[in-house]
Amino acid sequence: MMPVLLPISAVIITLNGAKHLADTLACVDFCDERLVCDSGSTDATIEIARAAGARVEHQAFLGYGPQKQRAVESASHDWILSLDDDEVLDSEAINAIRTLDLSNPTACWSIRRRTFIGSRELRHGTWRADRVVRLFHRRTAGFTSHIVHERVRGYRLPTLLPGSMMHRSYDTCSDVIARSIQYARLKSEIMRRKKQRVHTWMLPLRACAIFSKSYFLQGGFRDGAAGFIVALSRVIDSTLPRAMLLLGEPACGDDGIATPIKHS
Repeated sequence: MMPVLLPISAVIITLNGAKHLADTLACVDFCDERLVCDSGSTDATIEIARAAGARVEHQAFLGYGPQKQRAVESASHDWILSLDDDEVLDSEAINAIRTLDLSNPTACWSIRRRTFIGSRELRHGTWRADRVVRLFHRRTAGFTSHIVHERVRGYRLPTLLPGSMMHRSYDTCSDVIARSIQYARLKSEIMRRKKQRVHTWMLPLRACAIFSKSYFLQGGFRDGAAGFIVALSRVIDSTLPRAMLLLGEPACGDDGIATPIKHS
């Protein structure tokens, strides 16, 4: 039986994502629509998107989950391929998507994400087995409302696509740490809204446990200094939001949402 090929909208949220956006848009040029949802870029993001033939929509930042869901709702087609502005599909993944049978709207697909710091791929540690849902039908699946660390929630477990996706979110080790600090503000706000209770004595215990898991148990040490930085970022992810909450530090601006460094 021949696969049922249906139109796909590629959706990408952006904020000053000019560095990799051209490559991201090029890898999804087989899609019937390419939609860029921008939240106020001041670099060449908009010009690059329009030059590539993408449709550009403007939306003030709502938090990662709501922002991505807004882009999904603005798309012209029900089948959605969602990428970040620093993610690029390889040829195997592209070919697989182009020939998928899309007759079942409850189906969804995940893809292996390969994360880099500069030109170095992280092959071990926390990110060694990263799988993210990227292709789904918007009537049966969508992004959660989390303002950080959002994910796609659907009716059934995703099928893993062949191929992989390059994730070039970090130019240097400093970027990894900076992103963790950025996310800490958002996580602290989530914890505050949920009225979570935290305890000072738990911070060093969490730090030791999380570092040991990423660096030793998951083999992060095999990535050398980069693996150490990733393990350290995991410690920041877990402890800094709790410390901010204990200290009563403001997490967000007047609109209730922290301004991100970039959307990835």
